[in-house]
Amino acid sequence: MRTFRLVVPALVVCAALSACGGTDGSTTPGAPSATAGQPTPASPSSPAPAITPSPPLKSPGGPSVPPPVGATELTGTITAGVEPNCLLLDGYLLVGGPRDVLAAGARVTVTGRVETGMMTTCQQGTPFVVENANRS
Repeated sequence: MRTFRLVVPALVVCAALSACGGTDGSTTPGAPSATAGQPTPASPSSPAPAITPSPPLKSPGGPSVPPPVGATELTGTITAGVEPNCLLLDGYLLVGGPRDVLAAGARVTVTGRVETGMMTTCQQGTPFVVENANRS
């Protein structure tokens, strides 16, 4: 009877441990398995996998046509944004440029480029990096 009391708990522990270390059925018993998420080493005779570039990410609500390449010129009156030091011109957030020329209420002509992927602290407008600015 004493042997029975020692064997039963040992069998329960063995059954619990074997359940934790079970396989998902994708490998044969006794065969080494690759760790999930890690590639298996390729044999020397196998060709290298082809690498294909992923398509560019589209921002929701963004323009359906990519912005023009090169410099763009905008003319209009600058308005103040909702955040401090944020200046807008025709829906574009003016980034950089001479702040003595770029001020709320000023009528200006700016030259620069659209940077749709740029992160800013302003909560409105499409970023427009100013390369040159003149009052008009």
